[in-house]
Amino acid sequence: MKIEIRNITKNFGEKEVLRGISFEAESGRAHGLLGRNGAGKTTTIRIIMGVFFQNSGEILVDGKEINRDKLKIGYLPEERGLYPKIRINEQLIYFGMLRGLSKQQAKDASVKWLDRMGMTEYKDKKLETLSKGNQQKIQLAATLLCDPKLIILDEPFSGLDPVNAMLLKDVIKEMIDGGSAVLFSSHQMNYIEEFCRDISILNAGRIAVDGQINEIKRSYPRNTILIYSEKYEHLSAFISKSFSGRIDSVDGSEKDNAVTVKLKNENDKDELLKLLLENKFQLDGFKVKEPSLNDIFVQYTEGGI
Repeated sequence: MKIEIRNITKNFGEKEVLRGISFEAESGRAHGLLGRNGAGKTTTIRIIMGVFFQNSGEILVDGKEINRDKLKIGYLPEERGLYPKIRINEQLIYFGMLRGLSKQQAKDASVKWLDRMGMTEYKDKKLETLSKGNQQKIQLAATLLCDPKLIILDEPFSGLDPVNAMLLKDVIKEMIDGGSAVLFSSHQMNYIEEFCRDISILNAGRIAVDGQINEIKRSYPRNTILIYSEKYEHLSAFISKSFSGRIDSVDGSEKDNAVTVKLKNENDKDELLKLLLENKFQLDGFKVKEPSLNDIFVQYTEGGI
């Protein structure tokens, strides 16, 4: 399944919120939708779900206009949408029936997902009696009750401890491996890098950059090298002396036993490695320093809001 967002625009009165955005998401993959607060992420999500309607543009599923009655969508909002004073099992069954399941199907799905989340013992508890992390697990269970083919996750790891975060990671990976398309919105870049092959970064209602994370990173200059060695001081001094004509700078760091070398020409990295090996340096690592996703995010969103 391929979901295509094509040239979507959206105005609220005179305010132009989306200015012709386009991107794609596919089954069996996660797509990161990133941007600062106010960039248009939530509006985009609500248009996909049919809560808002665009002023222009289209949303296609496998080349045809989206039919939300047929496409099962699971949505985990940043602002949680469960009822604090209702018993957990009751509201899961209610949400399942709202999404088109029969009462028995909703009961069965509730049992399945409470068990998967390790929350069966809480099924008769009111939501307000649970910790924030456990409430989040119930929210994810409600999101997945109908076996959605498109899953939209907005800050899914907010408030989770490492153990519960690991559980949610496993569940999300299972859904991706099972063929669901996942649209993942978060400011936690480590999770985006872990789950998503593709990203779209929104800035002031436009797509600032879009594509595979690896390809975006490789588009940056590749002339900065990280070299790891316990003898980083000796290594740093040797490079400064023996490779001086080909470098802009050398900087050794005690923190991670690394030397950062900025080359004048990125094609000289193989010659540098050859020189170090010929001089019998014991290296623990040698790699191109790529920008982090956080670096890329800041570059494309600074000053845009």
